[in-house]
Amino acid sequence: MIRLVSSLLLTFAALLAVPGLRAQSAPDPLLQRRTVTPLSQPDLTPGQIELMKLEVQFADDVAKGGGKAFASWFADDAVTLNNGKPATLGQRAIAASAQWDPKDYQLTWYPEGAQMGPSGDTGFTWGHYDAISKDPQGQPVTLGGRYITFWKKVNGAWKVALDASANDAPPGDCCKVSLP
Repeated sequence: MIRLVSSLLLTFAALLAVPGLRAQSAPDPLLQRRTVTPLSQPDLTPGQIELMKLEVQFADDVAKGGGKAFASWFADDAVTLNNGKPATLGQRAIAASAQWDPKDYQLTWYPEGAQMGPSGDTGFTWGHYDAISKDPQGQPVTLGGRYITFWKKVNGAWKVALDASANDAPPGDCCKVSLP
């Protein structure tokens, strides 16, 4: 029992050390990250915690390093599926298409959940993202949506195998049904 409690306390301390899993203070409540910890979700397994920490590290790297950092997380045979665009196949193609500077385009996200595969070398995470850029007149443009990331171990290191995202519906457009 003491080992279990010690293990949970160490895991919790490690999660607090990861910047993206701590509570964030933001003026806009829509941009606040949801805090997920063993205390807020006590049924998280060690595999789920590992994947969520990995996802936060990925997001933090991209927030600092932009497209180059984004592409560096992908496996050689990875795929991206984004917002109705054709699939981007392979790490080289992903790197060629991810040429943004974080000063011009800010992509942030946070995990809301994860599942580890039974073998412990694959899994997936999902959550919410926000992308902020500027229109041709220099005005900020913000898009938000949902994402899912599939992870796999390649030579012992975690890599993104597939990243897919879809923008949120514009306000007021959700769930409208066209009548004949």
